[in-house]
Amino acid sequence: MTNRKEIEQSLNLFIVLSRANKAMNEKISIHIQEQGLNPTEFQVLELLYHKGNQPLQQIGGKILLASGSITYVVDKLEKKGLIERVACPSDRRVTYASITEAGKSLISNYFPDHEQLIHDITSVLSMEEKETAIKLIKKLGLSIKDFSR
Repeated sequence: MTNRKEIEQSLNLFIVLSRANKAMNEKISIHIQEQGLNPTEFQVLELLYHKGNQPLQQIGGKILLASGSITYVVDKLEKKGLIERVACPSDRRVTYASITEAGKSLISNYFPDHEQLIHDITSVLSMEEKETAIKLIKKLGLSIKDFSR
């Protein structure tokens, strides 16, 4: 049986991680919205900018979004002229999302400021502390897939 102190520490860790995540996401979301995008639209654009064309069916898994929501987000980005749908030449069932020149321009102009904001937010930690945090949080995240309950 786990002792009460360990359980309370686990709850505290969960609360601290959740609050830190919420605070970072809120600050970054405000910054993204200043570009006329919502965070999900930005994630799709950023994915296409850095990784190239992506099958619509796979975008949700890469940015942690339900597949049903991808169509809505892609429609919005397409209406803004930031992405386009491209049919796969070898498989009619597959459609790719492709970033347009306007989308590339938006991201290339905005991304340096975005990554600087993330750096500024996390600059309270030293490089060693960041590395430790990355290792520990990754360890926690990866262990969950093997967790059975």
